[in-house]
Amino acid sequence: MFRNIIFDWSGTLVDDLGPVIEATNAVLEKYEIAPLDREAFRRVFRLPYRDFYAELLPNIPLEELEAHFRPAFDAALTPVTVLPHAREKLEWCSALGIRTFVLTSMDTLAFERQMDEFGLRQHFEATYSGVLDKREIIHQILETHGLDPAETAFVGDMTHDVETARHGGISSIAVLTGYNHAEILAAVRPDITVPDLGVLRTLLDRRRSSGRPISTVGAIVHDGHGRILMVRTHKWGNRWGIPGGKIERGESSTDALHREILEETGIYIGDIQFVLVQDSIDSPEFRRPAHFILLNYVARALTTAVRLNSEAEEFRWLTPAITLTLDLNQPTRILLTEALERDLIPE
Repeated sequence: MFRNIIFDWSGTLVDDLGPVIEATNAVLEKYEIAPLDREAFRRVFRLPYRDFYAELLPNIPLEELEAHFRPAFDAALTPVTVLPHAREKLEWCSALGIRTFVLTSMDTLAFERQMDEFGLRQHFEATYSGVLDKREIIHQILETHGLDPAETAFVGDMTHDVETARHGGISSIAVLTGYNHAEILAAVRPDITVPDLGVLRTLLDRRRSSGRPISTVGAIVHDGHGRILMVRTHKWGNRWGIPGGKIERGESSTDALHREILEETGIYIGDIQFVLVQDSIDSPEFRRPAHFILLNYVARALTTAVRLNSEAEEFRWLTPAITLTLDLNQPTRILLTEALERDLIPE
């Protein structure tokens, strides 16, 4: 199940192939080059588009070609439309808390205009447009937004999109609704190929529903003097909770606890005590439907200088009484109540 999806725009979310062909032929006509029909265009056009034009018009500056292309695109007779299933796919992502982005070569002014015209802006956390070679900024996008490559996919309709995903170390999903023919896309071997975004939604729904429970660890970390560490995270609807995370294959639960606490807070822990195990099944507090098995502990902080990673927005050292007044996620509240009843947090 992907937690982050980067979408191409043209040919993936909107159908602007007709106007692009019209505008391209207007450019070619300026230099007495024969026009391309739809089938020929889909076989020869490629990204970065500067390479496409360099082959057809090798001595013409790209800026000059763009000056011809943009007004011709705006004057095209064929309308730009939202592709079938695109809006539903974006709404599906929003409902599941999947973070969505756009990475497109499309001219920024035209892209921004279309995004507002179609009412799609609210679906995206960030957009990147006017990018000639998407490979040049894919790592920047991942780093800027803290996206785990293992949980991220790039959805696009061209070989360049597949190559960009591979360059970024993320999954590639090819849709057959846009600029490249199926056999051309097949040649670069995308991780997933679907005829449209409706089929992609069905496929990912099946994967989500068939997934096994995820084992995790987390701990109330105390300083030995009556204060405990709470972190606020977008993963739990910006509620307060405890640091922790998934157990990796081959890792013991306590090793995972040491690692996760250190990664998320920069704190080394000791005096670990197991408290209880909880099930969290499709909790509405969590950012997406998931079944977690929560192994909950109490541990003492060996240091108290906190250095948060990208998984949390804020931290506080608080007494248990004050902590109980926070907007806590439910598993944390249950754990804290149990730990206090068993007197597991030193004063």
